[in-house]
This record gives sequence, C-alpha cells and structure tokens, in this order.
Amino acid sequence: MNTDPSVVARLAGLKPDVAPQSGNRADLPRAGRGRWWSFIGAGSLIAVGYMDPGNWATALAGGAHYGYQLLSVVLLASLMGMLLQWVASRVGVVTGRDLAQLCRDRYSRRTTLVLWVACEIAIIACDVAEVVGSAVALQMLFGISLTAGVLCSAVGTFGMLALQSRGRRPLQCAITTLILFVGVCFVIELALARPVWGDALRGFAPPRALLRDAGMLWLAAGILGATVMPHNLYLHSALVKEHAPNHDDGTIGRALRGVNIDTFASLGLAFVVNASLLVVAAAAFHANGHFDVNDLADAHRLIAPLVGSHWAAIAFASALLACGLNATVTGTLAGQAVMEAFLDLKVAQWARALLTRALALGPALAAVGLYGQHGTNTLLVATQVILTIQLPLAIIPLVRFATDVRLMGRWRLSRAPLWAAWACAGMIVGLNGALLSQVIL
Repeated sequence: MNTDPSVVARLAGLKPDVAPQSGNRADLPRAGRGRWWSFIGAGSLIAVGYMDPGNWATALAGGAHYGYQLLSVVLLASLMGMLLQWVASRVGVVTGRDLAQLCRDRYSRRTTLVLWVACEIAIIACDVAEVVGSAVALQMLFGISLTAGVLCSAVGTFGMLALQSRGRRPLQCAITTLILFVGVCFVIELALARPVWGDALRGFAPPRALLRDAGMLWLAAGILGATVMPHNLYLHSALVKEHAPNHDDGTIGRALRGVNIDTFASLGLAFVVNASLLVVAAAAFHANGHFDVNDLADAHRLIAPLVGSHWAAIAFASALLACGLNATVTGTLAGQAVMEAFLDLKVAQWARALLTRALALGPALAAVGLYGQHGTNTLLVATQVILTIQLPLAIIPLVRFATDVRLMGRWRLSRAPLWAAWACAGMIVGLNGALLSQVIL
C-alpha cells in the first residue's frame, strides 16, 4: 500500500518530491544535500511536548511533596526520551517511512487499528492537559474564567497553525522563540527561589522509597509519561523521513548527524526546563512547609509571597501559557501524521486540529466545571499516567523495526544502544506493572 507523503512532508518543511533518478546533487531536495543546520527544526517541535502543562503538574507536585528527591526520575525520563527519540528519528531517516507507516505495513489490520486507537487516546489525553494548562495560565494572567480559557485555547491552536501557511520557518521560529522565552522565565524563577544546590545535586540519586511509596510511584509514572510521549515517537519519525531522499550511505550519514544534533540539543534544553521547574517547587514550596501544593493555581498564588517578588508569579504564568500554546501544535501535527499513516487517510490540518480539540474539550470543561481551579492538577497528573501506560505500545514496535537488518541495513541498532532501548522498554513495562498492582491492591 503506497501513501502520499506530501502532507507529513510539509510538516517537516520539505518538498514532497520523490527521490531523483540521477545522481546529480543539484537534483536532490535540499535536505538531502544540505549541511547539518539544514536538518534543524524537528527537534524543536518534539521538545515542546516535553515541556507541556502535564510536565508542570507532575514536577510541581513532585517538588512540593518530596523536595528534590524526584530529580532522579526527571533525569532518567529525559535520558530515556533522548534515546527513544534518537531511535525514532534514525528509523525515519534510514527507512524513509515513519513508525505508523511501518506498523501498518508489517502488522495485521487488527493490530494496526489497536495501535492507532492507543495513540489517539494518548494524543487526546495530552491535549486535555494542554487545554487545561493554557486555561489556567489565561486565568492567572488576565482573570478570565477557566471555561472561557478552555475555549480561548482552541483559538490559540489555530493561530499557531496558521503560521505554517507561510512555510515551515515561521512556525519553527515562533516555537523556538517561545521555548527560549520559557527558558528565560525559569532563569528568573531560579534566581528568585534561591534553591540549595547541594540538596538539588543529591536529588539526582534515586530515592529508596520510590517503589514503596504509592504517592511517589504515582508521580514518578506521571513524570515519565509527561516526558516520554508515545505520539512524539510517531511524529519525530514522520518529520525526518524525507531527510535522505536517495537513501545512499553518504546522504543518510549527513542527515543522521544533523538530526542527532537537533534532537539532543532540543531535548537537553527541555530537561533543563523540567528539572528547573521541580527545583523551583522544592525550593519555594517544600522548603517552606507547603507540601500540599497540588495544583497550578495554588502554585501561582503562593510563589510570589514565598520568594518575595511579584515577578515570580508573572514569569510562572507566562511560561505556562507559552508551553501550552507550543504543545497544542505538536499534538495536532502528531494526530494528523498518525491518522494518515495508520489509516491511509488524508485529513486537512484544520479538521484534525478541530477533531482533537473537540475530543479534549469535553473532559477539560467537565473538570473545570466540577472541580474548578483546584481540581485541575489531579486531571493533569492522571493524563500523564495514561501516557505512561500507552508507551510500550509505541516503544516495542519501534525497537523491533530499529533492529531489523532488512529495514535498517548497516544502520540497525546493535550492542549498547540496542540493550539500552530494550532496557527502557522493560523499565516502563515494570513501572506500569508496579503502578497497576498498587491501584488494584
């Protein structure tokens, strides 16, 4: 079954040309003959999924409840995310097909539908977190109701996606600018919170109570799900699959070098933001005895008096809104990519954004209607745990394809990367087992 890659190719900013018949470099698409910086862009789109409001909810709750102890989970989740995104991009570049297309080609129709439904559930869960997070940020900054904020967040999504009508660069520049803005906000937060850096460094050692404390395990699962998102694996492979159009070793090697720089630099920045968020929560809330800060609204209300500056609250809300706007774009692009690849079905970008947002609005409106601003964090953490449970359904096929010599040739995973990838899959399955056993028992 052949698919027209034109739509997903446009997401990556590439012309949907087929590989040229001649070996003339002038005939190759730009991605195939450019220098490493011509491959930069996909990493920024992926990184925003690692800094969405779900990450805020889990990191804030973890820092307030347990201080710096869960920094080890943030570090581990980020390293796992870097490894798995590296594998996903490698599969996309080498095979010229994304993860969803490979699943459709290699698995039965029933299995393909199960994987697609699981991925859609993950996207909707993530979108719920982004809608609620954006609504809370709008309330913090402008005082509008959460219900109005939920509806306004949908408008923001279409506004961000409208930038892509002018090409890939405007959207990527907007996303990169917002990421850098978030980074500046957290530099301000860290300066104001004045964390104890010695205690923070000790927090990178895994806590002994992790598997015994049900609350800590729940938050650890949430941090993992908020960091390593299944639909990001599908999206990354889709965004880079046209980077080596003639599939010779030289072109693949150049593409992989550029994509790797993009991936590790972008996700490294995402780790710094996530770790900073937990450090701020530990320094501002846990250190001052506020162990029960469980939602974004409470964090925003308390952070200014605790650190002694109103700028802390403004930077907090502004960064949250920037993260929410960025993450909605990633969710929409991922939803469009997986629907087209799994079902061989073309969907207009605006229609896909409307569908995803409509499915997310119901749970979001119900949550803010029933619980108000103080019930949103429970919903946010729960959505991230759902993502963790979905992860093996994306990771196991990904690693299997990455190790298939018929697909990958000399570029297949082997030795240390192979063992590390399977170890990630095993750890996630084990964490899910421990989480489910605690819920059942």
